[in-house]
Amino acid sequence: MKAILFVFLGGGLGSVLRYLISKGLNIDNSIIPYGTFAVNVIGSLLIGLILGLSAKGSLLSQNQTLLLATGFCGGFTTFSAFAYENQQFLKSGDFLSFALYTIGSFILGFLAVFLGMYLVK
Repeated sequence: MKAILFVFLGGGLGSVLRYLISKGLNIDNSIIPYGTFAVNVIGSLLIGLILGLSAKGSLLSQNQTLLLATGFCGGFTTFSAFAYENQQFLKSGDFLSFALYTIGSFILGFLAVFLGMYLVK
């Protein structure tokens, strides 16, 4: 039950922060949804750092990892919004934005995870 509470608290905090960032950065008629893009790349960096610290042994407890990685990063990042926004690009025929957003999100997301884990080494 304690693990569920940690995930719940972290997820709530992450979701609120995602909402605030997305509200501030997602601008109508921009080439990509910068808020969603930013939270997904930042979240990728954070999960790389968190799981890197967790893998080092006793630097983070299991509860801290649940709070931060599963809860906070899970609530902070958003694949569903990413998928919906890409569906909207395809529906409107905006293939350039679709390609830039999709490729940029995948490449920078993966690089951010690797960077986070590398920084912890």
